[in-house]
Parts: sequence; structure tokens; C-alpha cells
Amino acid sequence: MSKTLPHLPRLGRRGFLLGLSAMAVAGQARLALAHAAPTRQDARLVVVLLRGALDGLAAVQAYGDADFTALRGPLALPEPGQENSLLDLGGFFGLHPSLTRMHEMYQANQALIIHAAAGAYRTRSHFDAQDMLESGASERLNSGWLNRALEAVPERPGADARTGLAVGLDMPLLLRGKVPVGMYATPRGSRPDPDLYVRFADLAHDDLLLGPVVMEGLRARGFAADRLDDGLRKAGGFPALCGAAGRLLADPAGPRVAALETGGWDTHAAQMSRLSYPLRQLDEGLGALKAQLGDAWQHTAVLVMTEFGRTVRVNGNQGTDHGTGGAAFLLGGAVAGGKVAADWPGLGAGKLLEDRDLQPTVDLREIAKGLLRDHLQLPAQALEAAFPDSREVMPKSGLLAA
Repeated sequence: MSKTLPHLPRLGRRGFLLGLSAMAVAGQARLALAHAAPTRQDARLVVVLLRGALDGLAAVQAYGDADFTALRGPLALPEPGQENSLLDLGGFFGLHPSLTRMHEMYQANQALIIHAAAGAYRTRSHFDAQDMLESGASERLNSGWLNRALEAVPERPGADARTGLAVGLDMPLLLRGKVPVGMYATPRGSRPDPDLYVRFADLAHDDLLLGPVVMEGLRARGFAADRLDDGLRKAGGFPALCGAAGRLLADPAGPRVAALETGGWDTHAAQMSRLSYPLRQLDEGLGALKAQLGDAWQHTAVLVMTEFGRTVRVNGNQGTDHGTGGAAFLLGGAVAGGKVAADWPGLGAGKLLEDRDLQPTVDLREIAKGLLRDHLQLPAQALEAAFPDSREVMPKSGLLAA
């Protein structure tokens, strides 16, 4: 039996037509946005999850290591300065040639490359590793570290967006938790007649459970629809998703924290040919994010990370298998970029983890904690709530530009 909800105003045609339902999808890409109000009001934080385990030694090749070429075989690209070569990162590391926009950010001191990085866990299961990467713990939790961090962020007076705004077919664990996160979906194909939506909203209004859900979805959609032009809403792929995220984050009354995800990184076979496309998509997406953020890019930090790296040696299918240490990226106008942050463990005999993986020397929680503390300016107790039982893992300093 339904019960009346006198506190919910009925939604008219105009209000409904301004509404948008809660999610956006573009191929294997998804996005979740959350509104945050740090002391530093202009700060934006974006976390990009690369599902499938990016081969960090392919994206950022350590050609200066004496053992690199022999171990990587056909996956080793020509050194900088040659034809179809790596993009130089200072004489020891080189960036994959598909990442041209990222390299431009690096040259502009807006990209910090983090190598030999991994989460706190040691598993080669995609599912377990992704869960722990997003939960911020050594086990799966029902909430994500980013959502728990947002519990310490107060609402901003006058903001149009609610506490959370998600864009994607699925809410990533990273942003699940007590803090509400709305959802936005890019249009796909034809839509039902608007009258059908209006009637549905009217019917659902008095339902105790369904009524508030419908109203919240329409409210979130109204904000997104008002900010995104038809070109952004109708386009597809990870770049379009990033463009929509940038437009929403750039709005003074919009969200401040976003989580995006994109797949296609599990390259067990034919890696050389298969990896170029997702790398280009990632690069184009980051470029679109920067372009749509506009002036807000100067106050933005983007953390790109994956669940684990891949094996150093090439397998029999000209690919790589599940590994441990890999690469992460920190980008944005707020970032102290233009360098590679790596306590390089080396690739020679006796230096690989279990004689197969890049030995990790950077804990991804250090990076995330540093951003929460110094970029969103959250207190120590918020970092402890985000990453339980990790007091020994100190936030990394020096990630942000002065």
C-alpha cells in the first residue's frame, strides 16, 4: 500500500522535462561525480579507474634500465628521437606514443608520472584487486574510500547539484557509501514520449519508496541537462564521458569530485596492437576533460590508477599476464608535474617480485591520502576513515604545485 508524502511537491511538465535520469555510459567507460565543498572551494578531484590492469611498463617504458629491452622483447619501443618512438620523460623513462596529450601536460608541468606503484594487497585476481583498490582496505568493504572521505565535506550553500552526481551504468564501489551520489545517463537512441515520463512521475509521487527516488533522479538530471549541450550528450566513448564530466565539474554550482572508469586493459595476447586504442582513448579523454574544465583545470587534480601491473616478461601470446607493480598518473593544473616519481627497483636478476613482476615501491594509498589532505584539505580523521588501519601509510607530500 502506498502512503502519501505531503512534503514532496508534485512535478509539473516543465520541471520534469528539465530532469535527467542518473547515469552515463560510453562503451566500457563509466563516470560517477560527487559534489564536495573543501575549505579550498575551487578544488576539483577526479579519479580514473583503468579496469583490467594496465601494463605500466608499456605505458611508461624504463628504456634506461639495462635489462629492460631484453626482458620486454617485442614490447620494447624505440627510444626517444627515433621513428615511432617513445615520448621522452627525462632520459630514463619514455611515454607510449599514443599518450601525446599527456606528454604535453608533462611538458607543461601538469603531469606527474608515478612508477612502481601498487595497492596494499598482493593478489592477481581482477575482482579482488579492484574491490580492495576501491574500498581502500585489505578486504572488500561495502563502501569506497572516496565516499567515506566525502563524509568530512560539508554541503556548499547555493550549490545546484546534490551531494553526489554519478554518470555511468554502474556506481563504482569507490563512490558507494553513506554520502548520496546522484546519477546521470547520456541519451542512447530514441526516447519515450515526454508525456509518459510526466505520467509516471505523477503516479510515483505518492509512493513512499518510489516517490523520493524518482524525484531525486529528476533533480539530478535537471542539473546535468542544463549544463551539457546536445553534442556532449549524444557523443560516445570515453572522451565524450570525460567531456561531460569536465563540463559538470566546471560549473560553479556543480560537483567537485568525480570518479570515472574505463576498461580494455587486460592484454594477455597481441598486446602491441591491442594496447594502442585504449591508450588513445584515455589520452583523448584526459584532453577533453581538460578542455571542458576550462579555467577550473588550474584547480584540478586527476588520479589515474589501475588494480595492478602486468608481468615484466612477455608470454607466448605476445602479451603480458597479471602482475603487481605498475604505473599511475597524476594530472592537472594543481599538480606539481613535469617529472617521474619513482624509487626505481630495477629489473635485473633478483630484483623482480617472485621473479616475474615489477617490485612496487609506492603505495597508492600514499598518493590518495596526499590528495585528500593537501588538495581537498581534509583532516587526519577523514583520511583514517577513508583508509582504515593504515596509519603507517603516510600521505605523500609534494604532489601539488605551490
